[in-house]
Amino acid sequence: MASPIPPTIAVSASAQSAAKPALLSIQHVAKSFGRNAVLRNVSLEIAEGEFLTILGESGSGKTTLLRIVAGFETATSGELWMGPERLDHQPPYRRRVNTVFQSYALFPHLTVEENVGYGLRVAKRPAAEIAQRVAEALDKVKMTAHAKAKPSKISGGQQQRVALARALVNRPRLLLLDEPLSALDANLRRQMQVELKSLQREVGIAFVFVTHDQEEAMVMSDRIALLRSGELEQVATPREIYSRPATAYVAQFIGHTNLLKGEVQGGIVRCAALAWPAPLPEGPVLLSLRPEHVRLAGPGASGTGVVRIRGRVMHQAFHGATELIRVECADRLLLVVRTASGGVVQSEVELEFSAADAVQVRESPERI
Repeated sequence: MASPIPPTIAVSASAQSAAKPALLSIQHVAKSFGRNAVLRNVSLEIAEGEFLTILGESGSGKTTLLRIVAGFETATSGELWMGPERLDHQPPYRRRVNTVFQSYALFPHLTVEENVGYGLRVAKRPAAEIAQRVAEALDKVKMTAHAKAKPSKISGGQQQRVALARALVNRPRLLLLDEPLSALDANLRRQMQVELKSLQREVGIAFVFVTHDQEEAMVMSDRIALLRSGELEQVATPREIYSRPATAYVAQFIGHTNLLKGEVQGGIVRCAALAWPAPLPEGPVLLSLRPEHVRLAGPGASGTGVVRIRGRVMHQAFHGATELIRVECADRLLLVVRTASGGVVQSEVELEFSAADAVQVRESPERI
């Protein structure tokens, strides 16, 4: 389900987000369509100027949550607050919230600048004000040179910038983005991820970005809110959610992992053929061990806290700069190792990892 995610992605510090005042407060929001509960008791705060990504697989409820914030859906229960103001009692046009949809929905018969200024003209703003604000919005997204072009004459990435300008021209306090990059090809998508994050920093308003793409979420976000079957599984910075996953589901959804199920007895963790001392409570334990934390052991003795095990290579997959190697160890324990690309490894290998890199996670019960 998940593609490999390196743990070295640069992200904003969690302290920066925590220091900013809350802009939007989502309190105990639930949504049902008939008997189908799509959201269950979701509570979340978005800070001023934060880039927060709502991440989840198809059917997790992420777009429904976005539509509730925008005012296009009504929550079955719960409240939305923007500062001291109750937001969910207001119609969409009264909220200082704008949305960029997956389909950019540009008017084909209007020029770029006419598309961007359409909402202001509907609001009957003065012509001079419209011209100034449209020019500012186009400049922010670097589309001034295409102001007179029709949407059919510009690229998909440029259309995406126009859709952003159309939202920004209304000066929202919060911008919602519903998978706006999904229609772009892979290279352009990566380019737009960087540009979109840069634009968000420049304009300084909060972005709530919805995606099912974990790599996209890791690259762009200050924090990630991972939804699973309508409930928040974990909310954390990209670095924290990768290195300290709260549950087995998070560990498996964000990148690859080795889930080790075992037992703690007398301060010793035993997982199949593995055993090492650890200060964990007695009883069953579930641990997440990232493949890049498992190494091909070199000759000589290991340091303190290092666990070693031998195994047979079952499969080796080339991933460009890295390779994923599947190794079967004693007691049918299967470990996945990420290593730098360097040719074919031997059929019999010895592996090692630091016991501190095996992170305890909670079981993820099935949800209906």
